[in-house]
Amino acid sequence: MIELSLNATEEAIDWIRSLLATVNFKGELQLKKAESPWAFEVRFYLSERSRIDKIESALSSLYRTGMTTELEMSIVEEIKHSTTVQRVGNFVISDGTYQAQSNEIVLNIQESLAFGSGFHPATILSLQLIERHVTPNLEVLDLGCGSGILSIAMAKLGAEVYAIDNDAIAVEATQRAILENSVNVRVEQASLGKGSNLGHWMGGEVGEIQSIEPAENFDIIVANVFARIIINLSEDLTKALRSDGRLILAGFTIEYEQELIETLSEFELIDREQTGDWIALVFRKRAVG
Repeated sequence: MIELSLNATEEAIDWIRSLLATVNFKGELQLKKAESPWAFEVRFYLSERSRIDKIESALSSLYRTGMTTELEMSIVEEIKHSTTVQRVGNFVISDGTYQAQSNEIVLNIQESLAFGSGFHPATILSLQLIERHVTPNLEVLDLGCGSGILSIAMAKLGAEVYAIDNDAIAVEATQRAILENSVNVRVEQASLGKGSNLGHWMGGEVGEIQSIEPAENFDIIVANVFARIIINLSEDLTKALRSDGRLILAGFTIEYEQELIETLSEFELIDREQTGDWIALVFRKRAVG
């Protein structure tokens, strides 16, 4: 068995997953807390050498930009299994093996190369704001649900959650997460308003999918997506929220903050979290009149 390993920053983890997905890597990927200045030690395994060059090429940009160390290779007799638990407030992100303690809310999320791991700063910031702003019985939209981690968190807080993504793989991942966490979340392959015109988040077309007509449908919309998507959907987001509704936004760095504030002029910025250059913002819809 061939073990490939590297050390990585927090923000590199989801990039590693996405880049491995582009070379059709289907093996096991493991994370372990690393010593400073690196956040994680990453290991993944191959049964043959033929794909190593493709993997090394795919990940090389992360090494060149200082987000990871250089990829190392070794031969091992068996896979070294490890379990990583991530804590965010009262949330505990686990692979399904963790036993909850008092007041903890466990989010069982299986490894996925394609979508959020729970270790990315944007996901952590989103969970911090969700814990503060999502309360029972609110009708919430998870726009771009990915792995389903935010939908699961909101459902466990008692919200009525509708999860949508224009990517079929994301919808499948969220459906699995719903079953693994025994929560009630409605999930569909769909977009909000003109969202389907924006294409897939990694580029390319998504084809004809259902479009949700924005008509004051939700109390809260959570969107952990690129800033350009939020900017392009700003009118639809405004129309989809009820009076005094809130947007919980993440997935971007501090350089986009002012543009988002200016674009969302019908909203008031009421909360904010930051780690490094990554930020998450909460906007409240201004009352009309």
